[in-house]
Amino acid sequence: MIGHHDEPMSGPSGSSRLPAAPMDPGHELSSAQLLRQTPTSPRAGWRRALFVASGGAVNVGESPAELERQELISRVNQPLNGCYKIAMLSLKGGVGKTTVTATLGSTLASLRGDRVIGVDANPDRGTLSQKIPLETTATVRHLLRDASRIHRYSDIRSYTSQGPSRLEILASEQDPAVSEAFSEADYRRTVNLLEHFYNIVLTDCGTGLMHSAMRGVLDLAHSLVVVSSSSIDGARSASATLDWLDAHGYRELVARSVAVINSVRPTAGKVDLERVATHFAARCRSVCRMPFDEHLEEGGEIDLERLGPSTRLAALELAAAVADDFPRARGWTHR
Repeated sequence: MIGHHDEPMSGPSGSSRLPAAPMDPGHELSSAQLLRQTPTSPRAGWRRALFVASGGAVNVGESPAELERQELISRVNQPLNGCYKIAMLSLKGGVGKTTVTATLGSTLASLRGDRVIGVDANPDRGTLSQKIPLETTATVRHLLRDASRIHRYSDIRSYTSQGPSRLEILASEQDPAVSEAFSEADYRRTVNLLEHFYNIVLTDCGTGLMHSAMRGVLDLAHSLVVVSSSSIDGARSASATLDWLDAHGYRELVARSVAVINSVRPTAGKVDLERVATHFAARCRSVCRMPFDEHLEEGGEIDLERLGPSTRLAALELAAAVADDFPRARGWTHR
């Protein structure tokens, strides 16, 4: 009837209440409701042996260390929109920056399903391409020369070498006179081409912050990885790198950086690494330590399977720390 209004439903006390929302008929039949939650089957150690010996009847789940490793892998695999660019920096040579670049890149490439490439932007006969099996003698100069003919991933692939981890490397010129001519404009053209085919680009920079391409590297970077050795002079040089960046308009980029204290020798001597880490933690987003590793000391091609357990964990922690910044990268403009 026109003008008639239903009376509100009243409870025992006479207070008005709304009708209860209808129950989703599928809610009580969902997998989460019907399936018993059981621990993940252990993958190694005595937990795995007990699981196998009992025919699966005794399952104590994964160890705390394995659960931590899985959590780190989950962080590494965070979604990434577009192309994320990482500048690998150090003012001092001999601190293992190129080795850290290849180890980080290999770890990211081995765990993620997208494409990861390392670019050797060192003007002094960079050695990044020596960290994986060489598949081509092409360099960044050849790539720029043929840029107009590159339209698909298969086109660009002929200019890169790929390691067992799926990390690809774009080599620099081995003639110092030629590589020194690699300008800011050249670097920007290179990255503009790469970002159409790769999701993560790591740039292994030289030790000179005034090198012509460095401004392009810093302006395009989403984050920095600043590498220091565990020595006093190595830490001072890394700190000086941050000072220079702060003074030249890259303060926000420094705040998004990750510091790596890399042990290039078996022992740190009398250096208090805790104090070194505390110093960098006050300036950087995260601090990671890479232990001394005999395989990395060889200086040849990097095989993640040959790394010691502590080094593999440290590499995973570094990759997770870098990936923690991925969600912030959307729409990031440096200056």
